[in-house]
Amino acid sequence: MHDNHSHSDHLHSHSLFDELVCHLPYAVFAVAFGLGLLSFMSFLTFCSEDQRLLCRSAHVLFHSFHFMHIVFAATGTLITFLRFSKSTFQALLVGIFSPVIFCSLSDNILPYIGGRMLGVNMHFHMCFFTELHNVLPFLFVGIINGFILGKYHAGDKGLYSLFSHAVHILISSLASIFYLVSHGFTDWYTQIGFVFLFLIGAVVVPCTLSDVVIPMVLARAGGGNEKH
Repeated sequence: MHDNHSHSDHLHSHSLFDELVCHLPYAVFAVAFGLGLLSFMSFLTFCSEDQRLLCRSAHVLFHSFHFMHIVFAATGTLITFLRFSKSTFQALLVGIFSPVIFCSLSDNILPYIGGRMLGVNMHFHMCFFTELHNVLPFLFVGIINGFILGKYHAGDKGLYSLFSHAVHILISSLASIFYLVSHGFTDWYTQIGFVFLFLIGAVVVPCTLSDVVIPMVLARAGGGNEKH
């Protein structure tokens, strides 16, 4: 019980800048790992001199990690929200709309903008519009998972929250990286420095807002529903 109160106080006292700084190391290691993995994939396709093979492989991996990202985003959002509010209906709304906004921002919109900034003829693709039949099962499971952990595993929430943040950021970074490659940026290694820096920002800001800042602010805005 003491640990939960301490963690709640920690969230109350930290500013947006503090939360971004706390999540930054996760993003640095996650993006570095993702680029390392992509380097091995690119090396194998260089041997075949068929860049279409790299695009097809990245396309499959992007969708897999993007859908898993939705699960972690919905779960993390609800864990934080339910720490400060007892409103099931508001929690459901936050659990639906937060992943839609921030997963799209991190995995689709920002990588697309990054590629366009470098002059790449990127193809824009958003799964929430074109593949809703695949998105909904992952969103549904993430919401159910968040409700279960938020309401019935109070003693485990602090530990899971730390684990969830780390895995959430790793999965998000992999989805963003493979989106870039699968939608046109096959020569990413020529601009790897920019890609590295841009992806850190593209991952850490949406994930921090999704996991911590937005659900906490919305829960506290409920006033009478806030937990004490």
